[in-house]
Amino acid sequence: MGSVKRKSIEDPSDTSRPEKQLREDSLLGLDEQVACVHDVSYPEGYVPHAPSSAKTEESLKPAKEFPFTLDPFQSEAIKCLNNGESVMVSAHTSAGKTVVALYAIAMSLKNNQRVIYTSPIKALSNQKYREFKEEFSDVGLMTGDVTIEPNASCLVMTTEIWRSMQYKGSEVTREVAWIIFDEVHYMRDRERGVVWEESIVMAPKNSRFVFLSATVPNAKEFADWVAKVHQQPCHIVYTDYRPTPLQHYMFPSGGDGLYLVVDEKGKFREESFQKALNALVPASEGGRKRENGKWQKGLVVGKAGEDSDIFKMVKMIIQRQYDPVICFSFSKRECEFLAMQMAKMDLNNDDEKVNIESIFWSAMDMLSDDDRKLPQVSNMLPLLKRGIGVHHSGLLPILKEVIEILFQEGFIKCLFATETFSIGLNMPARTVVFSNVRKFDGDKFRWISSGEYIQMSGRAGRRGIDDRGICILMVDEKLEPSTAKLMLKGSADPLNSAFHLSYNMLLNQIRCEDGDPENLLRNSFYQFQADQAIPDLQKQAKILAEERDSIVLEEEDSLEDYYSLLQQHKSLKNDVRDIVFSPKYCLPFLQPGRLAGVYCTNTNENVPSFSIKENVTWGVIINFEMVKGLSKDDEDKKPEDANYTVDILTRCMVHKDELGKKSTKIVPLKDPGEAAVVSVPLSKIDSLSSVRLKIPKDLIPLEARAHTLKKVSEVLSRYAKEGGMPLLHPEDDMKVKNSSYSKAARRIEALESQFEKHDISKSPIIEEKLKVLHKKKELTARIKSIKKSLRSSSVLAFKDELKARKRVLRRLGYISRDDVVELKGKVACEISSADELTLTELMFNGVFKEIKVEEMVSLLSCFVWQEKLQDAQKPRDELELLFTQLQDAAWKVAKVQLECKVQIDVENFVSSFRPDIMEAIYAWAKGSKFYEIMEFTQVFEGSLIRAIRRLEEVLQQLIQAAQSIGETELESKFEDAVSKIKRDIVFAASLYL
Repeated sequence: MGSVKRKSIEDPSDTSRPEKQLREDSLLGLDEQVACVHDVSYPEGYVPHAPSSAKTEESLKPAKEFPFTLDPFQSEAIKCLNNGESVMVSAHTSAGKTVVALYAIAMSLKNNQRVIYTSPIKALSNQKYREFKEEFSDVGLMTGDVTIEPNASCLVMTTEIWRSMQYKGSEVTREVAWIIFDEVHYMRDRERGVVWEESIVMAPKNSRFVFLSATVPNAKEFADWVAKVHQQPCHIVYTDYRPTPLQHYMFPSGGDGLYLVVDEKGKFREESFQKALNALVPASEGGRKRENGKWQKGLVVGKAGEDSDIFKMVKMIIQRQYDPVICFSFSKRECEFLAMQMAKMDLNNDDEKVNIESIFWSAMDMLSDDDRKLPQVSNMLPLLKRGIGVHHSGLLPILKEVIEILFQEGFIKCLFATETFSIGLNMPARTVVFSNVRKFDGDKFRWISSGEYIQMSGRAGRRGIDDRGICILMVDEKLEPSTAKLMLKGSADPLNSAFHLSYNMLLNQIRCEDGDPENLLRNSFYQFQADQAIPDLQKQAKILAEERDSIVLEEEDSLEDYYSLLQQHKSLKNDVRDIVFSPKYCLPFLQPGRLAGVYCTNTNENVPSFSIKENVTWGVIINFEMVKGLSKDDEDKKPEDANYTVDILTRCMVHKDELGKKSTKIVPLKDPGEAAVVSVPLSKIDSLSSVRLKIPKDLIPLEARAHTLKKVSEVLSRYAKEGGMPLLHPEDDMKVKNSSYSKAARRIEALESQFEKHDISKSPIIEEKLKVLHKKKELTARIKSIKKSLRSSSVLAFKDELKARKRVLRRLGYISRDDVVELKGKVACEISSADELTLTELMFNGVFKEIKVEEMVSLLSCFVWQEKLQDAQKPRDELELLFTQLQDAAWKVAKVQLECKVQIDVENFVSSFRPDIMEAIYAWAKGSKFYEIMEFTQVFEGSLIRAIRRLEEVLQQLIQAAQSIGETELESKFEDAVSKIKRDIVFAASLYL
């Protein structure tokens, strides 16, 4: 395939090329749609070997034949594998990346080599194990929950297990020839992404890699990194090809039709988009209400389900035979709420119902009679029989798997799922619906990103079944065409490192024979990306320096002196204002009708004013109020400590910044004839006049506002003749008694007399000269900041943090002065599923020795529970006492970190341990039935099961830890704890195994 475009890493023109560029480099002579890009990264100084011509007939035979014609990207990737070289395959969901993994496994087995397949989630590992087992038989599984045939030639595992095997020096790591990292774009995950980076950097030097990833625009950068770290070529096979093209529609809330906004050729239809927005019925007239920051959707409370948007939408999809459909929703509650809207819809015939029932009950056979009575189990079957399913992390794992199986078999026509359904599971549908275009990301409501949209919409369109996939966005608020285009036609999110240091990683690195934390940092993708930025930063600094040096000013020294006086003047004026206009002094004078001077800036002017006299606009005070804080403490503040805003009638507006947050920039109105009441913070008031006007009660009519401002103008012009508006004197009238104020006021007077005597102040173009000097100073500051970035990029990115964290470990007694891992360190080395330091401190404080097993399990639940519950049950006294001990240990650990200069928010850290499920876990360890616990707890069944499974994971790690330091008594106590919690529905085996 001679038309393949290859470039070596040394090629200076080849920076990490964006997605668009890659698309333009596509294979020549092929249909543009199917085309792929093949590129290769070589390590520095690497000389490619000439291919050996002495290959035997046996070695030329493909390791595996496929019953279909391979796509160009698949055959390109397989060529790289046959040449024994690593490859990264970057392609859309459902494009067929697994073919490359299957070939790599077949090739390893044929050559009697060992191969590892890692995936980000246990459920995906279970599925892949089942798939590979049917194909190859010599396959094992290791997920932390389950171990099956650990000596098999092909091992499927989670990336976390692979990382810990590498740290422990397992013999598997010495034998492995190929490592397949599935869903490698997971590396950008904020919490767990670092595990991928560690395991790639630490991978055995003689192994080769297959990386499977969703489309990432910087695939080349990733391959460059792998080539550098492992000193071997790494190929990139990139394709933007979708086997089934997509059409993107909009469904406006309250409307009754679909509008095609992006066609299958990727063209955005502006006209259709505008029509959709015009058909939008505002929320107040129906559609949707928002309550307490949660989205309530589809129906205004009390309306029948058939009137809801989602019911109309699904009905239309079924009528047009666009099913099966996945409706994505961003919360578990909303998923269930929307599914309940389908109460009157039945999508299955009698035969299908019989099949569903038999599949369902044969899956539930492994459950005890009590567990089968769980409301979630009994409520789900009637829904499933009607062809409707729900899939989210709050479901019982066994239910989730039954639903996946029913969906794959075509018995579920409409599935309501959360975002997690779009990761890895190979379950395409014909149509994908987004029930919302905004999501809450733990911090705020925001538009979904183009990367998230690509990931989820990738589920639409089944290869070989549908001629196109359909994506429908349900929109309930006006969105800008630019926002829509960015979402629907934007590029995938780049693969950026989420690397961070953890104590467990440090201790394991220090303990390993050839471990070296600095080496891990130096080789991290994070450091690589920082280093990549260096040439660009150097270029920027050079351009800015040239621009700065081209600015030549006459009398620059004298100007500098004047500029510095101005800066001092400005700073002192601010100090004075902060004192005089603090609530303590100014509140008694903010009566309605008093004239006030407000600072005004010109929006177009990014350069500050260089006049001593500032731009002040006069207006009338209407009233003032305390700013309500977000927390209870803010509301209880004393009046003099609280924040206030003043409503002033003036010809100004509060300028909003891009994010829509109110910035405190006050700007003149474009039409000076307008008059508006604006809320300004006290800090924006420049002066208060002794003049008060009588103002009308009702200022809503424009005439009333205009008439009042006319009176203000008259007052201003009258006093202009008499030397200016009479002001309240801070000391005489407002009774400001403050030594700092007196000092600042005297200093301002002295400065103002210096201005008058200054030689340069007489220059007619002084303002212009000062603006030029200000620009020069800004350029100097930008150059300084770039140089600072350059210093931090070229040295080790985490060098200071590494030192600080080592200080913490020494001070707490985890490592010695000479970096030898002590007893405590050996324990923390084993703990990767919970906060290792706090847990180790509790263990060494003797807390676990003195308490009952059930209490210990209950205490450990605080380490694995992350969700915030509204009305969580308060734990009983003895458990609360234990929780206090945990908080004390966490407080101590956090304080030491703060003292050792590790950046940490102590309050946040301590409150991250939550007692919400202590009672539930205590009852479970005591032997209660699962349904009994569900009766008194607010938690979703699946969430509780996940917590108990994580708890078992932590206990297993604690067993290892106790073993490593010879604590046999504790070891048997932890084993006893495992036997108490490991039972029934919580640990029911996966249906895939």
